[in-house]
Amino acid sequence: MLGCNLDRKQYLLRVTRRFSIKVVLMPAHKTHADEVDINVSLVRRLVVTQFPQWADLPIKPVEFGGWDNRTFHLGEEMTVRLPSGSWYALQVEKEQEWLPKLAPLLPLPIPVPLAKGKPAGGYPWHWSVYRWIEGEAASTGRIADLREFATELARFLSALQRIDPTGGPPPGRHNFFRGGPLAVYDAETRQAIAALDGEIDTGAASAVWEVALKPTWRGSPVWFHGDISVGNLLVKEGRLSAVIDFGTSGVGDPACDLAIAWTLFKEESRNAFRAALQLDDATWARGRGWTLWKALITLAEHKIPTPLEAVKARRVLDEVLADHQHGT
Repeated sequence: MLGCNLDRKQYLLRVTRRFSIKVVLMPAHKTHADEVDINVSLVRRLVVTQFPQWADLPIKPVEFGGWDNRTFHLGEEMTVRLPSGSWYALQVEKEQEWLPKLAPLLPLPIPVPLAKGKPAGGYPWHWSVYRWIEGEAASTGRIADLREFATELARFLSALQRIDPTGGPPPGRHNFFRGGPLAVYDAETRQAIAALDGEIDTGAASAVWEVALKPTWRGSPVWFHGDISVGNLLVKEGRLSAVIDFGTSGVGDPACDLAIAWTLFKEESRNAFRAALQLDDATWARGRGWTLWKALITLAEHKIPTPLEAVKARRVLDEVLADHQHGT
Protein backbone atom coordinates (compact mmCIF):
# COMPACT_ATOMS: atom_id res chain seq x y z
CA MET A 1 0.00 0.00 0.00
CA LEU A 2 1.16 3.55 -0.66
CA GLY A 3 -0.06 4.99 2.59
CA CYS A 4 -1.97 8.25 2.96
CA ASN A 5 -1.58 11.10 0.49
CA LEU A 6 0.40 13.14 2.96
CA ASP A 7 2.99 10.35 3.30
CA ARG A 8 3.27 10.10 -0.45
CA LYS A 9 3.78 13.84 -0.90
CA GLN A 10 6.37 13.89 1.85
CA TYR A 11 8.08 10.96 0.23
CA LEU A 12 8.27 12.57 -3.20
CA LEU A 13 9.79 15.68 -1.71
CA ARG A 14 12.24 13.64 0.31
CA VAL A 15 13.32 11.35 -2.51
CA THR A 16 14.26 14.33 -4.67
CA ARG A 17 16.49 15.61 -1.90
CA ARG A 18 17.87 12.10 -1.39
CA PHE A 19 19.10 11.84 -4.95
CA SER A 20 20.44 15.39 -4.81
CA ILE A 21 22.73 14.19 -2.06
CA LYS A 22 23.94 11.27 -4.16
CA VAL A 23 24.89 13.46 -7.10
CA VAL A 24 26.25 16.63 -5.57
CA LEU A 25 29.39 16.28 -3.51
CA MET A 26 28.48 17.55 -0.06
CA PRO A 27 30.18 17.23 3.33
CA ALA A 28 29.90 13.64 4.51
CA HIS A 29 28.88 14.62 8.04
CA LYS A 30 25.75 16.62 7.29
CA THR A 31 23.31 16.41 4.38
CA HIS A 32 19.67 16.91 5.41
CA ALA A 33 18.05 19.55 7.53
CA ASP A 34 17.03 17.03 10.17
CA GLU A 35 20.47 15.42 10.42
CA VAL A 36 22.98 15.75 13.20
CA ASP A 37 26.74 16.02 13.07
CA ILE A 38 27.88 12.37 13.20
CA ASN A 39 31.57 12.06 13.86
CA VAL A 40 34.10 9.93 15.74
CA SER A 41 33.64 11.89 18.96
CA LEU A 42 29.89 11.29 18.99
CA VAL A 43 30.30 7.60 18.22
CA ARG A 44 32.87 7.20 20.97
CA ARG A 45 30.57 8.81 23.54
CA LEU A 46 27.71 6.54 22.53
CA VAL A 47 29.81 3.39 22.66
CA VAL A 48 31.55 4.24 25.95
CA THR A 49 28.30 5.02 27.78
CA GLN A 50 26.17 2.19 26.35
CA PHE A 51 28.66 -0.58 25.62
CA PRO A 52 31.57 -0.13 28.05
CA GLN A 53 32.95 -3.56 27.11
CA TRP A 54 34.01 -1.99 23.80
CA ALA A 55 35.13 1.36 25.20
CA ASP A 56 38.83 0.76 24.49
CA LEU A 57 38.40 -0.23 20.86
CA PRO A 58 39.59 2.25 18.22
CA ILE A 59 36.92 4.03 16.15
CA LYS A 60 37.42 5.39 12.63
CA PRO A 61 35.10 6.14 9.71
CA VAL A 62 34.57 3.50 7.05
CA GLU A 63 36.11 4.73 3.80
CA PHE A 64 32.81 4.64 1.92
CA GLY A 65 30.20 4.85 4.63
CA GLY A 66 27.15 5.72 2.54
CA TRP A 67 24.67 8.61 2.69
CA ASP A 68 21.64 7.17 4.43
CA ASN A 69 23.72 5.93 7.35
CA ARG A 70 27.15 6.78 8.74
CA THR A 71 29.34 3.76 9.37
CA PHE A 72 32.43 3.54 11.58
CA HIS A 73 34.90 0.77 12.30
CA LEU A 74 34.76 -0.38 15.92
CA GLY A 75 38.00 -2.23 16.40
CA GLU A 76 38.92 -4.69 13.65
CA GLU A 77 35.82 -6.88 13.69
CA MET A 78 32.78 -4.61 14.20
CA THR A 79 31.10 -1.53 12.78
CA VAL A 80 28.79 1.09 14.21
CA ARG A 81 26.00 2.18 11.87
CA LEU A 82 24.02 5.34 12.63
CA PRO A 83 21.08 6.68 10.59
CA SER A 84 21.81 10.12 9.16
CA GLY A 85 18.21 11.31 9.29
CA SER A 86 14.79 10.52 10.68
CA TRP A 87 13.59 8.69 7.57
CA TYR A 88 16.52 6.29 7.71
CA ALA A 89 16.02 5.76 11.44
CA LEU A 90 12.85 3.84 10.55
CA GLN A 91 15.09 1.09 9.16
CA VAL A 92 16.89 0.24 12.41
CA GLU A 93 14.09 -1.73 14.06
CA LYS A 94 13.44 -3.60 10.83
CA GLU A 95 17.07 -4.64 10.44
CA GLN A 96 17.35 -5.59 14.10
CA GLU A 97 14.30 -7.84 13.85
CA TRP A 98 14.68 -9.40 10.43
CA LEU A 99 18.36 -9.72 9.51
CA PRO A 100 19.07 -12.40 12.14
CA LYS A 101 16.13 -14.37 10.72
CA LEU A 102 17.14 -13.96 7.08
CA ALA A 103 20.87 -14.63 7.45
CA PRO A 104 20.76 -18.41 8.10
CA LEU A 105 18.55 -18.92 5.04
CA LEU A 106 20.78 -17.16 2.52
CA PRO A 107 23.76 -18.53 0.55
CA LEU A 108 26.00 -15.51 1.19
CA PRO A 109 26.84 -13.51 4.31
CA ILE A 110 24.69 -10.49 5.16
CA PRO A 111 25.05 -8.06 8.08
CA VAL A 112 23.69 -9.31 11.37
CA PRO A 113 23.33 -6.84 14.26
CA LEU A 114 25.24 -7.54 17.46
CA ALA A 115 23.68 -4.80 19.55
CA LYS A 116 21.22 -1.89 19.37
CA GLY A 117 22.11 1.50 20.78
CA LYS A 118 19.71 4.06 22.20
CA PRO A 119 19.28 7.78 21.48
CA ALA A 120 21.63 9.73 23.74
CA GLY A 121 24.15 12.53 23.93
CA GLY A 122 22.51 14.69 21.29
CA TYR A 123 21.96 11.82 18.87
CA PRO A 124 18.18 11.32 18.50
CA TRP A 125 17.77 7.83 16.98
CA HIS A 126 18.47 4.18 17.66
CA TRP A 127 21.62 2.80 16.05
CA SER A 128 23.31 -0.57 15.55
CA VAL A 129 26.56 -2.45 16.02
CA TYR A 130 27.35 -5.06 13.35
CA ARG A 131 30.02 -7.64 12.67
CA TRP A 132 32.40 -6.29 10.01
CA ILE A 133 32.21 -8.18 6.69
CA GLU A 134 35.40 -8.20 4.62
CA GLY A 135 35.24 -7.38 0.92
CA GLU A 136 35.44 -4.59 -1.63
CA ALA A 137 32.58 -2.89 -3.43
CA ALA A 138 31.81 -4.55 -6.74
CA SER A 139 33.24 -3.13 -9.95
CA THR A 140 34.03 -4.59 -13.34
CA GLY A 141 37.73 -4.38 -12.54
CA ARG A 142 37.33 -6.47 -9.37
CA ILE A 143 35.01 -9.12 -10.79
CA ALA A 144 36.78 -12.07 -12.42
CA ASP A 145 33.82 -13.28 -14.50
CA LEU A 146 30.86 -10.92 -14.85
CA ARG A 147 28.56 -13.63 -16.19
CA GLU A 148 29.29 -15.91 -13.25
CA PHE A 149 28.89 -12.97 -10.88
CA ALA A 150 25.45 -12.23 -12.37
CA THR A 151 24.40 -15.85 -11.93
CA GLU A 152 25.59 -15.95 -8.30
CA LEU A 153 23.69 -12.75 -7.53
CA ALA A 154 20.56 -14.21 -9.12
CA ARG A 155 20.90 -17.30 -6.90
CA PHE A 156 21.12 -15.08 -3.85
CA LEU A 157 18.03 -13.11 -4.84
CA SER A 158 16.13 -16.31 -5.62
CA ALA A 159 16.97 -17.66 -2.17
CA LEU A 160 15.84 -14.39 -0.61
CA GLN A 161 12.53 -14.55 -2.47
CA ARG A 162 11.92 -18.11 -1.27
CA ILE A 163 12.01 -17.09 2.40
CA ASP A 164 8.61 -17.02 4.07
CA PRO A 165 7.40 -13.39 3.86
CA THR A 166 4.82 -13.74 6.63
CA GLY A 167 4.95 -10.68 8.87
CA GLY A 168 7.64 -9.01 6.79
CA PRO A 169 7.58 -5.23 6.26
CA PRO A 170 5.46 -4.11 3.29
CA PRO A 171 6.46 -1.09 1.16
CA GLY A 172 6.25 2.15 3.09
CA ARG A 173 8.14 5.13 4.44
CA HIS A 174 10.82 2.89 5.92
CA ASN A 175 12.06 1.96 2.42
CA PHE A 176 10.75 4.81 0.25
CA PHE A 177 8.00 2.50 -1.03
CA ARG A 178 10.40 0.10 -2.73
CA GLY A 179 8.51 -3.06 -3.66
CA GLY A 180 5.30 -1.13 -4.24
CA PRO A 181 3.76 -0.10 -7.56
CA LEU A 182 5.83 2.14 -9.83
CA ALA A 183 2.86 4.52 -9.97
CA VAL A 184 4.16 6.19 -6.80
CA TYR A 185 6.88 7.71 -9.01
CA ASP A 186 4.71 8.46 -12.04
CA ALA A 187 4.34 12.23 -11.71
CA GLU A 188 7.97 12.66 -10.75
CA THR A 189 9.22 10.57 -13.67
CA ARG A 190 7.09 12.44 -16.20
CA GLN A 191 8.35 15.75 -14.83
CA ALA A 192 11.93 14.55 -15.20
CA ILE A 193 11.32 13.47 -18.79
CA ALA A 194 9.82 16.87 -19.60
CA ALA A 195 12.75 18.65 -17.93
CA LEU A 196 15.20 16.71 -20.09
CA ASP A 197 13.50 17.52 -23.40
CA GLY A 198 16.24 18.26 -25.93
CA GLU A 199 18.87 16.41 -23.89
CA ILE A 200 17.61 12.82 -24.12
CA ASP A 201 15.28 10.84 -26.35
CA THR A 202 12.13 11.71 -24.41
CA GLY A 203 9.91 9.63 -26.68
CA ALA A 204 11.94 6.48 -25.99
CA ALA A 205 12.09 7.22 -22.26
CA SER A 206 8.32 7.73 -22.15
CA ALA A 207 7.78 4.46 -24.00
CA VAL A 208 9.88 2.53 -21.47
CA TRP A 209 7.98 4.13 -18.62
CA GLU A 210 4.55 3.42 -20.10
CA VAL A 211 5.43 -0.25 -20.61
CA ALA A 212 6.77 -0.48 -17.06
CA LEU A 213 3.58 0.99 -15.56
CA LYS A 214 1.16 -1.38 -17.27
CA PRO A 215 1.97 -4.71 -15.59
CA THR A 216 1.54 -4.63 -11.82
CA TRP A 217 2.85 -7.35 -9.52
CA ARG A 218 0.12 -9.96 -9.19
CA GLY A 219 2.06 -12.59 -7.31
CA SER A 220 2.30 -13.09 -3.57
CA PRO A 221 4.66 -10.65 -1.82
CA VAL A 222 8.25 -11.88 -1.63
CA TRP A 223 11.35 -10.64 0.16
CA PHE A 224 13.47 -8.11 -1.73
CA HIS A 225 16.67 -6.25 -0.85
CA GLY A 226 15.63 -2.88 -2.26
CA ASP A 227 19.06 -1.49 -3.19
CA ILE A 228 21.06 -4.02 -5.18
CA SER A 229 23.86 -1.73 -6.31
CA VAL A 230 27.62 -2.05 -6.66
CA GLY A 231 28.21 -0.43 -3.28
CA ASN A 232 26.16 -3.11 -1.54
CA LEU A 233 27.73 -6.11 -3.30
CA LEU A 234 31.08 -7.18 -1.85
CA VAL A 235 33.78 -8.97 -3.81
CA LYS A 236 36.65 -11.17 -2.62
CA GLU A 237 39.08 -12.86 -4.98
CA GLY A 238 36.98 -11.82 -7.94
CA ARG A 239 33.72 -13.37 -6.75
CA LEU A 240 30.55 -12.16 -5.04
CA SER A 241 31.21 -12.69 -1.33
CA ALA A 242 28.48 -10.82 0.59
CA VAL A 243 25.44 -8.56 0.23
CA ILE A 244 25.09 -5.63 2.63
CA ASP A 245 22.77 -2.73 3.55
CA PHE A 246 19.23 -4.06 3.85
CA GLY A 247 17.81 -0.69 4.88
CA THR A 248 15.33 -0.56 2.00
CA SER A 249 14.37 -4.24 2.19
CA GLY A 250 10.83 -5.49 2.57
CA VAL A 251 8.23 -7.81 1.09
CA GLY A 252 6.41 -6.99 -2.13
CA ASP A 253 7.31 -6.80 -5.82
CA PRO A 254 10.95 -7.90 -6.38
CA ALA A 255 11.34 -5.87 -9.59
CA CYS A 256 13.12 -3.12 -7.63
CA ASP A 257 16.09 -5.52 -7.24
CA LEU A 258 16.72 -5.68 -10.99
CA ALA A 259 18.39 -2.30 -11.58
CA ILE A 260 21.84 -3.91 -11.38
CA ALA A 261 21.05 -5.53 -14.75
CA TRP A 262 21.56 -2.14 -16.40
CA THR A 263 23.87 -0.36 -13.95
CA LEU A 264 26.58 -3.07 -13.92
CA PHE A 265 25.83 -5.91 -16.32
CA LYS A 266 26.20 -5.94 -20.09
CA GLU A 267 24.31 -7.99 -22.66
CA GLU A 268 25.81 -11.44 -21.87
CA SER A 269 25.83 -11.06 -18.09
CA ARG A 270 22.43 -9.35 -18.16
CA ASN A 271 20.93 -12.26 -20.06
CA ALA A 272 22.49 -14.72 -17.62
CA PHE A 273 21.07 -12.75 -14.69
CA ARG A 274 17.58 -12.75 -16.19
CA ALA A 275 17.71 -16.43 -17.11
CA ALA A 276 18.86 -17.49 -13.65
CA LEU A 277 16.01 -15.54 -12.05
CA GLN A 278 13.49 -17.00 -14.55
CA LEU A 279 11.78 -13.64 -14.94
CA ASP A 280 8.71 -12.95 -17.02
CA ASP A 281 8.53 -9.98 -19.40
CA ALA A 282 6.33 -7.95 -17.06
CA THR A 283 8.74 -8.12 -14.12
CA TRP A 284 11.68 -7.31 -16.39
CA ALA A 285 9.79 -4.29 -17.73
CA ARG A 286 9.12 -3.02 -14.20
CA GLY A 287 12.81 -3.50 -13.40
CA ARG A 288 13.65 -1.29 -16.37
CA GLY A 289 11.16 1.23 -15.02
CA TRP A 290 12.87 1.39 -11.62
CA THR A 291 16.22 1.90 -13.33
CA LEU A 292 14.85 4.53 -15.69
CA TRP A 293 13.33 6.49 -12.80
CA LYS A 294 16.61 6.75 -10.92
CA ALA A 295 18.65 7.68 -13.99
CA LEU A 296 16.17 10.39 -14.96
CA ILE A 297 16.06 11.84 -11.45
CA THR A 298 19.84 12.02 -11.37
CA LEU A 299 19.93 13.93 -14.64
CA ALA A 300 16.84 16.12 -14.27
CA GLU A 301 17.46 17.37 -10.76
CA HIS A 302 21.00 18.45 -11.60
CA LYS A 303 21.43 20.30 -14.82
CA ILE A 304 25.11 20.54 -13.97
CA PRO A 305 25.82 17.32 -12.08
CA THR A 306 29.28 16.13 -11.19
CA PRO A 307 30.84 14.82 -14.40
CA LEU A 308 31.28 11.25 -13.15
CA GLU A 309 27.67 10.94 -11.98
CA ALA A 310 26.40 12.49 -15.21
CA VAL A 311 28.36 9.97 -17.26
CA LYS A 312 27.07 7.08 -15.14
CA ALA A 313 23.44 8.19 -15.35
CA ARG A 314 23.56 8.69 -19.11
CA ARG A 315 25.24 5.32 -19.62
CA VAL A 316 22.53 3.61 -17.56
CA LEU A 317 19.83 5.47 -19.46
CA ASP A 318 21.35 4.34 -22.77
CA GLU A 319 21.45 0.72 -21.54
CA VAL A 320 17.80 0.84 -20.50
CA LEU A 321 16.60 2.39 -23.75
CA ALA A 322 18.61 -0.04 -25.87
CA ASP A 323 17.36 -3.04 -23.90
CA HIS A 324 13.78 -1.91 -24.40
CA GLN A 325 14.31 -1.30 -28.10
CA HIS A 326 15.80 -4.76 -28.61
CA GLY A 327 12.91 -6.32 -26.73
CA THR A 328 15.13 -8.29 -24.34
